[in-house]
Amino acid sequence: MFALSQYALIAGTILVWLGVAATIVNLTRKPAEREAIAPARATVGGAALAGGGTAVLTGHAPTALGRTGVRGPAWYATKVTQVALLCLTVALAASAAATGHGPFSNQHEFAVSFAWGVLAAYVFFEWRYDVKALAVFVLPIAAAMLTYATTVDAKPGPLVPALQNSLLLTAHVFTAVLGYGAAAVACGAGIGYLVAPHLTWKGMPKRSFLDELGYRAVMIAYPLLTVMIILGAIWADIAWGRYWSWDPKETAALVTWLIYGAYLHARVARGWRGDRSAYLLILGFVAILFTFFGNYFFGGLHSYGGSM
Repeated sequence: MFALSQYALIAGTILVWLGVAATIVNLTRKPAEREAIAPARATVGGAALAGGGTAVLTGHAPTALGRTGVRGPAWYATKVTQVALLCLTVALAASAAATGHGPFSNQHEFAVSFAWGVLAAYVFFEWRYDVKALAVFVLPIAAAMLTYATTVDAKPGPLVPALQNSLLLTAHVFTAVLGYGAAAVACGAGIGYLVAPHLTWKGMPKRSFLDELGYRAVMIAYPLLTVMIILGAIWADIAWGRYWSWDPKETAALVTWLIYGAYLHARVARGWRGDRSAYLLILGFVAILFTFFGNYFFGGLHSYGGSM
């Protein structure tokens, strides 16, 4: 089963990179040849949202094919990304079957889970808003995380006592993975917003759409990160006898949560839009990456694994 997990991981990594390449090919095609990759489900209207926004993301894409009905690069990008998500699901399931526990015993396991969360979030947002062009900003995050996972030790080992509360720890890690995935989509939207004026790709979504999409993604990520911290505190009390110890990883997770809280406050209460919001979305995800890789620099109580 462990071998199956590794084969599925390699297949998923290759497919994600192929999805990035197919998206770029489609974006750089001549307008007459390009598939409809702009958000067909998204129309920008003037109705105000609860968060103070103006973009209305509604509608439904009539078809996944281009204007000619031919299956081109955008269609293949979508399909290989979905198959990549399936491969990572198989990899994680096979790993769990082989080890008897979830993906939280080492950095390799959580890196694969991290990438799974990014793909799952991207597939959801692409399906919900038909925003295929976002793949060029989000999928490289998953691909880089999978590439990193192949460079660290994947050999499973016995769980230390602190990691043996399987149900609670699995819930803690699962909410982290989903929250990180939604945050990656928000980061991709922020990057797309900032670089859109400098790109000649005609298939890019409107900047107002990307601004609103980033907000929608944070509205999913922030509650998940909140639950993650609460579950982590409960787990810490069971494992170490205290809810909070200002461990470096705990502190980094708190800082990340505060950044996204500041983003929501600035957007809803202060009306922040545009560049400032995009920079906060990127900063928040940088904080997530710092939290994830902080084991290499600070050690602490979380130094034995990849979970928060």
